[in-house]
Amino acid sequence: MTAIHITDIEAAINHWRQRAPACDRMGLAPPVQALAEVYARMVFRREEAVEDGALPPEALAAWLAWYDTTPDTPCIAICSTSQGDDLCKGCGRTFDEVQFWPAFSPAEKRAVWRRITLEHSAWRFNRYAERAAEGPAAPAPPAPADAA
Repeated sequence: MTAIHITDIEAAINHWRQRAPACDRMGLAPPVQALAEVYARMVFRREEAVEDGALPPEALAAWLAWYDTTPDTPCIAICSTSQGDDLCKGCGRTFDEVQFWPAFSPAEKRAVWRRITLEHSAWRFNRYAERAAEGPAAPAPPAPADAA
């Protein structure tokens, strides 16, 4: 099992609050309620993370639905692990994280995202931030036509 950080729970709550705002007298939408209960317990216990297997089914479903709206990979298509680096200069992942990424669970992927975001040393955060904003599948701009 992998832990989900409280900031991911907060992000999922905010996602669902925008998608399903509370109505007058109706209370919180079910996904917000499920995540808010987990969040409240974490705050009360002063926990920074919760095991993904410990989430109630409704909270896990709401978190996974939020997760599906996030970028899957930090890759910016500049992979220095293919050149022999243990840590990719482009995205900040280790060689093993790059190699086994497709097999990682959503919680494992978010843990890696959190680490590389906190480290803030990969090129995706500085030299090639615009490429990271476009995403790895962004098409290259067309080559200029020759003016003859």
